[in-house]
Amino acid sequence: MKRSLYLAIAAIALVAAPRVSHAQLGVLKPFQLGVAGGVTQPMSDLKDGADLGYNATAALGINLPFIPVGLRVDGAYNAFGQKAGVPAKLHTISATGNVVWRLPSVGISPYLIGGAGLYMVTADVSGASQTDNHLGWNAGAGINLPLSVFKAFVEARYNRINTDTGSMQFVPVTVGIMF
Repeated sequence: MKRSLYLAIAAIALVAAPRVSHAQLGVLKPFQLGVAGGVTQPMSDLKDGADLGYNATAALGINLPFIPVGLRVDGAYNAFGQKAGVPAKLHTISATGNVVWRLPSVGISPYLIGGAGLYMVTADVSGASQTDNHLGWNAGAGINLPLSVFKAFVEARYNRINTDTGSMQFVPVTVGIMF
């Protein structure tokens, strides 16, 4: 039911969104490389066994001409802090494909981002390590800050990984640059 509601809202937003002129989009490079880093907040059940952690991301952006939609492929590493009394350390490595929708504005440029991909979840317990691969998805928002040679950005994305026993949820907040 929730999924249908979200899809309906997204469809209405796409149809009702104002058209963006090429001048509003500014000069976009067709391809961009980027790096980012920040903090990762565990959510839901994950926060019971993990503390605030950190993340690092490498990105390839593909900007489509004349439309406010682009594509971005991200490779990310998220490590979570270890809570007192919990013998496990947890981290994820992900490869995701995302759609980026640039919202019309002047100066700073807000955008919505979302996609899906493969997440490798590793738990280290007392020196023994176990890695499992799972599919997951992410959705979030950010702002681009145009600078002279490159573009800085700040974004937050909700990530949900479907595991064998339920789901794993976290929100990385990243600051990065695109070249």
